[in-house]
Amino acid sequence: MKQVFSATYTLEDLPTVVKDWIAISSQFPSVYLFRGQMGAGKTTLIKEIGEQLGVLQSVQSPTFSLVNEYQNAAGDIIYHFDLYRLKNVREALDIGIEEYLDSGHLCLIEWPEQAEALWDFPHIEINISTQDEKHRHLTAIWHE
Repeated sequence: MKQVFSATYTLEDLPTVVKDWIAISSQFPSVYLFRGQMGAGKTTLIKEIGEQLGVLQSVQSPTFSLVNEYQNAAGDIIYHFDLYRLKNVREALDIGIEEYLDSGHLCLIEWPEQAEALWDFPHIEINISTQDEKHRHLTAIWHE
């Protein structure tokens, strides 16, 4: 485990924080686990990542479908998961999550706590915490 990025930001700062993250992210695995309390800003952060990667569709939390697939102008595929409603790891396996994770495409996963047993491979863990009404703190940890 190694911390590779850290930032405290406001909503107005988010584009700069994401730009800075994207500048270094190519050296890390393609699976990102987003952790944080309800309302911390996980989906907002993922929406900004999608925007900066040129996603053509509207980025929305896949709360009921569990996974959304996006594509950018270059044809790159991005998978966005929301595991909040999972009852157990079996449900994640039933949707074929292992195939998505092994695809080599960017996988952005909210609420990974719901399938903790799956994360035994290199990935980045993004922790978001609320500092006050306007400020969030993000820490990215590389799990080798």
